[in-house]
Amino acid sequence: MSKTVVVGMSGGVDSAVAAALLKERGFDVIGLFMHNWEEDEDGVCASDGDWNDALAVCETLKIPCYSVNFAEEYMRRVFDYFLDEYKKGRTPNPDVLCNREIKFGPFKEFAGQLGADFVATGHYCGLGRGGESGEKAGNGSGLADGEKRDNHLLKAVDKNKDQTYFLNQVRTRQLDNVLFPLCDIEKREVRRIAEKYGFINAKKKDSTGICFIGERKFKQFLSQYLPALSGEIRDTAGALIGWHEGLMYYTLGQRRGLGIGGRSGESGRWYVACKDLNSNTLVVSCGEGEELFSSGLAASGFNWIGTPPVLPFDCFAKTRYRQAEQKVYVRQSGELVSLEFEVRQRAVTPGQYAVLYLGERCLGGGVIERVWS
Repeated sequence: MSKTVVVGMSGGVDSAVAAALLKERGFDVIGLFMHNWEEDEDGVCASDGDWNDALAVCETLKIPCYSVNFAEEYMRRVFDYFLDEYKKGRTPNPDVLCNREIKFGPFKEFAGQLGADFVATGHYCGLGRGGESGEKAGNGSGLADGEKRDNHLLKAVDKNKDQTYFLNQVRTRQLDNVLFPLCDIEKREVRRIAEKYGFINAKKKDSTGICFIGERKFKQFLSQYLPALSGEIRDTAGALIGWHEGLMYYTLGQRRGLGIGGRSGESGRWYVACKDLNSNTLVVSCGEGEELFSSGLAASGFNWIGTPPVLPFDCFAKTRYRQAEQKVYVRQSGELVSLEFEVRQRAVTPGQYAVLYLGERCLGGGVIERVWS
């Protein structure tokens, strides 16, 4: 008897091809689309177009497609945290929490009600079983046997699209009976398969940015939920050089949109060096940004995926998605996990995630709390 898999259909090409590949492998495939955000102030739901694309793909594949509304859970588990972090002057990454709190939480539970033996997504990553670097399970299957050996999260073959960074907070047990059909496929092949099936979204652009903001300007969106408090912009010597619109709109290392260009006698471009919440002051500097370089960081809420190595140990880390992996020395520091960089890193930002890698395995990650020079 064939197994049933519920595929998270986003309306994008990746989840469409994931569903197609699983059907080719003989699974009974069910599509399930998540509505995680209610209508905006203009009464327009940004996910309507994605829902229509998901329906069209499922119709092409001749598989059932359902939708489920997790807007309440998303607001409580993800968006409230997002706003709270911005209130603290930090820069959160809601996509990371969405994976743990929604896609591999309520979504997976709802899929079980539909009779799912497995849940699948269009993420570019893989799963392994046991061993320090992970014993790879074919086609990213992560099939059963979860009680005997730990799930290990592995990088995708397409390193340019690898999404393990965004899955660093998913719990080990949440990966039980999960399938990642795109783990061994490059993006160009995904597009080719979509064209072969004649999917309506074969040439659809990949989504970028924060999902619930969509095409709207970030400042305009955030101002609807948090009051903006303007304040002074001062350089590192304390000179007043302008006014900011609200500290929440800026992040460390930011160069664009500061509104202080054209000052004479300055070498290099202005960048954000610090955000002083006590005085509501944005501190900027010019030049190469020496103030932004850190030799280490401390992370809280560290989530280990699978059995962690014995601390202390050496491995590699990312402090943002598109960053190249950097060699680090990892140790326990009270309730925090500390990372010492072999080479000092620029603009390591509190509120973002420090994610660890050992070979092809993603070990997990934690929220950056503080850094030091």
